[in-house]
Amino acid sequence: MRTWPTRRWLAAAAVTVIAALVIGVPTGVVPTPFYTRMTPVLWWNYPVWLVSSVLEGLLVATYVRIGPADVPAAGPPERPRTVRALGAGLLSAFAVGCPICNKLVVLAIGVSGALTFFAPVQPVLAVASVALLVHALVRRLRTANVCAVPS
Repeated sequence: MRTWPTRRWLAAAAVTVIAALVIGVPTGVVPTPFYTRMTPVLWWNYPVWLVSSVLEGLLVATYVRIGPADVPAAGPPERPRTVRALGAGLLSAFAVGCPICNKLVVLAIGVSGALTFFAPVQPVLAVASVALLVHALVRRLRTANVCAVPS
């Protein structure tokens, strides 16, 4: 990452801000007049929200091309392996979100179940989310010089 050009760092910063807004606003971590959270934001929600946003920004920046594109060998195009990053971002939103504001959780187990069963699991979801993002970023950084980025 020390050799990244300005273009990649700008992409990382832009995606970090977008991810912070996409995760923070709907979950109520960022207070807005559009949404009122029914449970207070816990202390650990803020670091998880910020770390997840930064990791997502860095991960997306690894897909920014820095040199001329090489012509790939003929063959079927590979599917991008971004499922982990998308899943980790969604997991971050579930982790920092209000347990009784999540319609899917309330529909599945009710309000009392959300507070009794889902709320204690949220820190585990947070750790899993950050671990998945770190894993995806490390894998991308290890193979950045080996694999051509599809354009």
